Amino acid sequence: MIPYIFPITLLREIRTVKFEEVYYRAVEHKGGVNELSLLLAGFPEPESIATLSEDRFLAEMTRCVFQAGFVWRVINQKWPGFEAVFHGFDVNAILALMPEEWDEIRQDVRIVRNGQKINAVRANAQFIEDIALETGSFSQFIADWPESDLIGLLGLLKKRGSRLGGNSGQRFLRNVGKDCFYLSKDVIRCLQNSGLNIKDNPTSKRDLQAIQETFNAWHDESKLSYTHISKIAAYSISS
Repeated sequence: MIPYIFPITLLREIRTVKFEEVYYRAVEHKGGVNELSLLLAGFPEPESIATLSEDRFLAEMTRCVFQAGFVWRVINQKWPGFEAVFHGFDVNAILALMPEEWDEIRQDVRIVRNGQKINAVRANAQFIEDIALETGSFSQFIADWPESDLIGLLGLLKKRGSRLGGNSGQRFLRNVGKDCFYLSKDVIRCLQNSGLNIKDNPTSKRDLQAIQETFNAWHDESKLSYTHISKIAAYSISS
């Protein structure tokens, strides 16, 4: 349940970066606590992650990879073609494709024919299989990763996945239901306005650690999810 009023007892405990100020700015921008709460509804339940099959993880990775730097509407319109061309994103089927079959896929008009992004589909299928072999379950691996170390999970996606760094990795986690912040320009501005000395495009270990620690503190103080905290931070900047 999303609280309509930020708990007053928590306000006295916040010292430097004060989430209640962020919260009430968002309330003001959106016209009231009820209006803000309506905007925070509708996100996937984190408990559902462990029930997802590997093909859905690969599908969402692929969607995020192809949407990056492209018109999302076009990718969404073509998505049935993606599902058909990539065999429903069945990991075993993808890994079994022969080189000549990949050549055919690169020429298939049902998808966006970007060679590097097409190659990422196979690389990410291998990534999913490797994690599953190492841990027993890719879905459980993602579900069990602590939200207090999201930068660690995002770093792993960037290092071991293909084209899953930055916002693509964050969108992927959001899409599969992982409780995760999303570092949009508005969220970064909110963090900067709240006292964090971070760059406009934070990529350094120092900046990312500061962001994680701030979200951890806001989560402990508000008892809200990282997803909702991130949304509120964005709404506190944009109207």
